[in-house]
Amino acid sequence: MYQKKVRLYGQPNSAEAYAIRDFLNRSVVEFDWIELTCDQDCDRELGLPSLNDIRLPVVEFPDGTQTFAPTIREIAQRLGWVTQPRFQEYDLSIYGAGPAGLSAAVYAASEGLRTVLIERHAVGGQAGTSSLIENYMGFPEGISGAELAERARQQAVKFGVELLLIQEGIKAEFKNNRIYVDMADGSKMIARANICATGVEYRRLGLPNEDRYLNVGLFYGAGVSEAPMCQDEDVFVVGGGNSAGQAVMHFSRYAKKVTMLVRGDSLAATLSQYLIHRITNTSNIEVLYQTQVTGLDGDRTLRQIELTNCRDRSVQKIDTHRLFVCIGGMPNTEWAKDTSIIRDNAGYIVTGPDLLKQGRPPECWTLERDPFFLESSVPGSFAAGDVRHGSIKRVASAVGEGAMAVTFVHRYLAETA
Repeated sequence: MYQKKVRLYGQPNSAEAYAIRDFLNRSVVEFDWIELTCDQDCDRELGLPSLNDIRLPVVEFPDGTQTFAPTIREIAQRLGWVTQPRFQEYDLSIYGAGPAGLSAAVYAASEGLRTVLIERHAVGGQAGTSSLIENYMGFPEGISGAELAERARQQAVKFGVELLLIQEGIKAEFKNNRIYVDMADGSKMIARANICATGVEYRRLGLPNEDRYLNVGLFYGAGVSEAPMCQDEDVFVVGGGNSAGQAVMHFSRYAKKVTMLVRGDSLAATLSQYLIHRITNTSNIEVLYQTQVTGLDGDRTLRQIELTNCRDRSVQKIDTHRLFVCIGGMPNTEWAKDTSIIRDNAGYIVTGPDLLKQGRPPECWTLERDPFFLESSVPGSFAAGDVRHGSIKRVASAVGEGAMAVTFVHRYLAETA
C-alpha cells in the first residue's frame, strides 16, 4: 500500500505499540521498530531529552512528520486509507475484507456493480494474520496472509471497488428492498444488496485477569509482527488448528523453544498433515496434549502461566513472557440481533437450504421463491466465509463463497429492478 518505510518508536511491552505493529504488518506497510528504553535512547532517536516529555508510541511517516500516541484510525488517515462514501447508494455493500469479502469485491466490481467494501480494522481478516498459507492453490512456496490480502485489495481497487477502512456497521435495517446500516461514525450506508463477510474473532480464554495482560504478553492471533522479538525466549501457542500450527512453525525460527498447547489428544483431526509432519520433526517444538491454560500471572506484563492437564487435573506453573492464542472464533454478527436475519445458537448466519424446515422457508421470508444458496432469511442479504453457518474454515472456500455470492446478488438485483 505504501512504498516508503514508516518508523515506529516505543517502549518494550507496550500494548499500544503492539497494536500499531500488528496493524502495519497486516496492512503490508514496511516499518522500522525502534525501542526506547531510556532517556539516552529518546535523545538519540527523537532529539528529546526525556521519555517523560513525550507521549508514546511515536509514529514517523516517510515525509518526516510525527504523531504522538496516535490511534489506529489516525495512522490510517495519514496513510490515506480512511475515506467517506462517494455515493449515497450502492448496488452492493460488503462488510468484512477477509478472503470472502475481498473475493466478492473483485467479482462484483469487475462485473459492473457499484460496490463498497467496509472493513473495521486491517484488510485480510483472520487469514491476514497468518505467517504463511501453503495450501492455497497457485502458490507452491506459500504466501503470507497479509500479502495475499494486499494483492486482492489491489485487484479490487483496480476494478473500481470503494474501500472504507476503520469503518464499522453497528445496526442494520432492511426496508424498501434496501439495507440501511448505521455506521459507528454516525453516517448511514445504503445499498440494494449486501454480503456479510465479517468472519470470526478469536475465542477468549475466559480467565479473570486476561484483559490485564492483553497485548503485553497475551496475544490473540498468530502474532506475526512479534516473532522477531522472541529471540532466546520460551513461547507458548494455544490451539490445534492450521493457524496455530503455522504460528508455531513461524515462532520456531526465532524462539529458543515453542510449546503448542492442545486440548485434544492428537493433532490429526484439526491440523493438515504437512503441518503435523513439520511440527513433529522440528527440534525446538513441543506439543502438550490434553492441556489448557487455567491461569495467568505477572506484574505489568505476563510472567507466568498455569497449565492444567485435562485428564488428571494436575497443575504446573511455567515462566513465559509470550502466550499466543489461536483457538477458533466467535462470529461477528452482533449487528444482526435486531433484524430478521436468522442465526444459529453460536451466532453464525443461517443461509439457503439450511433455512428450510420441512421444505418451507421461515415465516419472516417475504418472497415466493426459496432463499438462494448463500442468502440469509432477509432477501438480498447474503453471507459468505467463516461467518456463515456450516462454512468450511479454509481460505479457498471463503474465496469461492465470495465469488458465488456475487452471482446470487446479480439474480436478486435482476428480480427487484
